[in-house]
Amino acid sequence: MEQTRKPMKMEVKFAENGEAKVVKASDALPLPLYLTNAVFFTLFFSVAYFLLTSWREKIRSHTPLHVLNLSEIVSILVLVASFVYLLGFFGIDFVQTPSLKDEEEDIIVQEDAHIVPCGQALECPRPQIAGIASPKPAQKAIVENPAMETPPPTAEDEEIIKAVVAGTIPSYSLESKLGDCKRAASIRREALQRITGKSLEGLPLEGFDYESILGQCCEMPVGYVTIPVGIAGPLMLDGREFSIPMATTEGCLVASTNRGCKAINLSGGASSVLLKDGMTRAPVVRFNSARRAAELKFYMEDPENYETISMVFNKSSRFGRLQSVQCAVAGKNLYMRFCCSTGDAMGMNMVSKGVQNVLDFLQNDFPDMDVIGISGNYCSDKKPAAVNWIEGRGKSVVCEAVIKGDIVTKVLKTKVAALVELNMLKNLTGSAIAGALGGFNAHASNIVSAVYLATGQDPAQNIESSHCLTMMEAINDGNDLHVSVTMPSIEVGTVGGGTQLASQSACLNLLGVKGANREAPGSNARQLATVVAGSVLAGELSLMSAIAAGQLVKSHMKYNRSSKDVTTVSSA
Repeated sequence: MEQTRKPMKMEVKFAENGEAKVVKASDALPLPLYLTNAVFFTLFFSVAYFLLTSWREKIRSHTPLHVLNLSEIVSILVLVASFVYLLGFFGIDFVQTPSLKDEEEDIIVQEDAHIVPCGQALECPRPQIAGIASPKPAQKAIVENPAMETPPPTAEDEEIIKAVVAGTIPSYSLESKLGDCKRAASIRREALQRITGKSLEGLPLEGFDYESILGQCCEMPVGYVTIPVGIAGPLMLDGREFSIPMATTEGCLVASTNRGCKAINLSGGASSVLLKDGMTRAPVVRFNSARRAAELKFYMEDPENYETISMVFNKSSRFGRLQSVQCAVAGKNLYMRFCCSTGDAMGMNMVSKGVQNVLDFLQNDFPDMDVIGISGNYCSDKKPAAVNWIEGRGKSVVCEAVIKGDIVTKVLKTKVAALVELNMLKNLTGSAIAGALGGFNAHASNIVSAVYLATGQDPAQNIESSHCLTMMEAINDGNDLHVSVTMPSIEVGTVGGGTQLASQSACLNLLGVKGANREAPGSNARQLATVVAGSVLAGELSLMSAIAAGQLVKSHMKYNRSSKDVTTVSSA
């Protein structure tokens, strides 16, 4: 009855000389395994036959089956014993026995106690046992936070930290004084923690090229923020496929845009048209009278003077080319809105330099002109403005697609008529009631912001870049859906600013628009603008469908809610 182990299971034991050998369970039996099996098989079937015959006679003689004689009791015990053995032979255990791995580990713990001191057993090598592969070490379950890898400050750095805390060394001057941007960031970070008494644990410091942002992207850095990047698509746009990088912390956004891309692709793809490409800057100047301000307005708008002004403006850059000047008078103040092409750069600095050249030139003929500011908000940059909605700023793009009716039903889970009605009442009428300025859409800024962050654009320019008019119309006798987005102010570039950072550069490379296009200057930035519009088209299509189908709340509850127990999160 004690033999409940599988007959074919092996045990591992160590001999006195320390060598391991494999011992079969059958070695403990008095007979070879095949004879033992034969004996138990014969015994089992013999006893079973005897009991069946005995019970048949009882039934014929009307004797109760539970009335047993000695021979029947012995036969039942033998039957149970042989049955248990046979179950073990076929691989079934009634008694939980240690597995081979458990026995191996128990033996190793006992036999290896002399190899390493107590407390170091997790680092000790396990002995190689014949026929058994040494188990792989378990992988680390916790990813180390880069911010925790910062070494303690050296004695020299400690003196500088104390000086920064005391105010004798300005924090902003560390890079120039030390000549090491990484070291400057580390010292500034430690000084900040001591001054504020707040920990920056969790904000990464290591793993970033601080030299790449010096004098260009960010001053006085103490670390960097990580934002996850998801990929939507591919999106079929103008006959090409684009995988769209989106940096966001909002659940559902990438998944929703991806669904829109799928619907567009299954319907043959989207197409885009670039209507205009020109960045603007509008200085404000003041005169002693409104008449004098009007005289400069007439001068600037006179076609005979345009060539001279253009020549002066274009001296500032190889790619900046003046396109137009639009003037507006407010009392004795004059606002001049310059618009110029900027190649593959977003172009704010480029147009500003050209404007400065023109202002210097005009000072000769209008010495009484008082330049109040290089920007007078008639541009208009990083603010919602009707002038951008009407005239455009940056790249003006229209993107459209025809979504087949069966795709609307199967992929978007709604109906063409429902989308058309919702678009009219939400994006058009609802936005009009709200007094929206350029906001005749569902959530264009969501997609614009995510693509901008991933590709190194100025995130603040999301304001005017998200100006969007979404339109939906039933076509082909109401069976299919024509959807379009009109975006007059997409401000993007593929050179300069954050586009040269490693992560953002990689995302631009994924889209095939990294850097400047030397063969066709400006084509990379224009391509990026059409990708932004195509992404917005996909995002609008999917979100509107979710709302029409009543899926919005359900999807956000599923994908946009953290399962983390916030009660366990502590703050320093």
